[in-house]
Amino acid sequence: MLRTSRIVFVCVACTALLTGCVAYEPVPAYYPSAPPPAPRAAPTFDRAWHAVLDALHENGVRVATADFATGVIRGTKDRTDLFVSVARQANGTVQVEIRAKGPQGPDTGLASRISEAYQRRMGV
Repeated sequence: MLRTSRIVFVCVACTALLTGCVAYEPVPAYYPSAPPPAPRAAPTFDRAWHAVLDALHENGVRVATADFATGVIRGTKDRTDLFVSVARQANGTVQVEIRAKGPQGPDTGLASRISEAYQRRMGV
């Protein structure tokens, strides 16, 4: 009987020791993806307006009228008439239209130089 109780005691002790060992699963880790690039801020009307005026001055255009309220700028360079429209869009963006008309018709060279100077100032 003593021998049997020792065997039972040893079996219970071994079982108790084995139940104390626990192996935990690794915790699933969350690795957030890189944040998306920040969207470019839509140019404000004021910023676009001043960038257009600076682009006109850089290209030697004499501004005859500049009406901030309507967004219309008229000017001349040599014998070329310029019309610039800065308009707010419904989606919050700003649209700039540049037209140059000389004695022989549209002057696309001057208009594109003004457009490039405007885009440099806007960081495009």
